Amino acid sequence: IYPVPDPRFPFLGVHFTRMIDGAVEAGPNAVLALCREGYRWRDVSPGDLAEMVGYRGFWNMAGKYWKTGMGEMHRSLSKTAFTKALQRLLPALEATDMTPAGAGVRAQAVAPDGSLVDDFRIGRDQSMIHVLNAPSPAATSSLSIGESIADLAAEPFGWPS
Repeated sequence: IYPVPDPRFPFLGVHFTRMIDGAVEAGPNAVLALCREGYRWRDVSPGDLAEMVGYRGFWNMAGKYWKTGMGEMHRSLSKTAFTKALQRLLPALEATDMTPAGAGVRAQAVAPDGSLVDDFRIGRDQSMIHVLNAPSPAATSSLSIGESIADLAAEPFGWPS
């Protein structure tokens, strides 16, 4: 069950997903991580943080979306606020119906003007191919993405795609 997405963001909002085993997961919300592998609030990388705050796109994004970011952070830290957001989709839900689950990290490309890049970006230099942005549903699209990368890799050799 998904909410109507906010067209300003490449995120789906908090939602419910039935898993293969029949369990239902709720989430996710989008919170700024202070470390590339930052699965917990206490995970901070001084290098990653310095790179982030040294990029003007970060400051432009923060200026545009600070209120939304604070709301996401609040829902991440408050089970009551998280429950309230989910109750818009399922009013009978209670906080006691939920247990904490693991976190995930999803990279998000930010343009210099602070806009969130909402499409796949694949770049190339002399000898490498880089997946620069792979927004949701990247896993769903992984075979197609792999095909595009294979085609790019074959080009310099004149191999058929």
